[in-house]
Amino acid sequence: MERLFSFGVLTLPTIFIVLNLAGALMALRWRRVGVTLAFVSSLCLYAAATPALSSCLLRQVEAALPQNVDLAAGQAIVVLGAGVRPGNGADIPDRLNSLSVERVILGAEAGRALRLPLVVSGGLDPGAHIAEGALMKATLTKDFAVAVAWSEDQSRTTWENAVDTARLLQPEKLTTIVLVSHAWHLPRALWAFERAGFKALPWPAPRTTLRLSRIRDFLPALDALKDTFYALHEMIGAVYYRLRY
Repeated sequence: MERLFSFGVLTLPTIFIVLNLAGALMALRWRRVGVTLAFVSSLCLYAAATPALSSCLLRQVEAALPQNVDLAAGQAIVVLGAGVRPGNGADIPDRLNSLSVERVILGAEAGRALRLPLVVSGGLDPGAHIAEGALMKATLTKDFAVAVAWSEDQSRTTWENAVDTARLLQPEKLTTIVLVSHAWHLPRALWAFERAGFKALPWPAPRTTLRLSRIRDFLPALDALKDTFYALHEMIGAVYYRLRY
């Protein structure tokens, strides 16, 4: 059920496409209701795909991040995974997806700047053959020459990232961490890690720039639809986490 709300038929753009089709079918019998539903869902899908709306939503999520954080108290750096592009287990290897690569780059920057022990966290994605944590560790070590002290490779959600990382670090008396992720993901991640017993400090990941000044900011774009998905995923996820955990 959790995956259904997070990545299934109840998420963008699937929900609006389903409602559009439902409206078209309803119009065969209840013309006014069906046409209205199809029109409203089409309008929502259009708006969700515009950079103007997606950037506003991401900025709203990122507004929860604390400003001017002093990272001097950090004892370790934790880099969170964001997914894997599965291979075939033979000649096509599993690779980190673009979001995970961005976080690895941010993690390498944090490691060089702060010189703290580094932890990577991410389990086995559906269809993958190698855990995110292992792929992140290999990338940081081989491509960025940044040592990884611990690799957590069992977690599948942000909450599990926090709980499983706590099992690694808290026996070492490491309770103040610098958390590396995208700015839109950090508010929920910080909350989860604090609930798991850490004092979590956000690494200053690049924040979203509002896009409201050009005509194309109000025209649909695939990247904008993805950004709207991330923003709504975080908004709904923040509420869900507080109710469940």
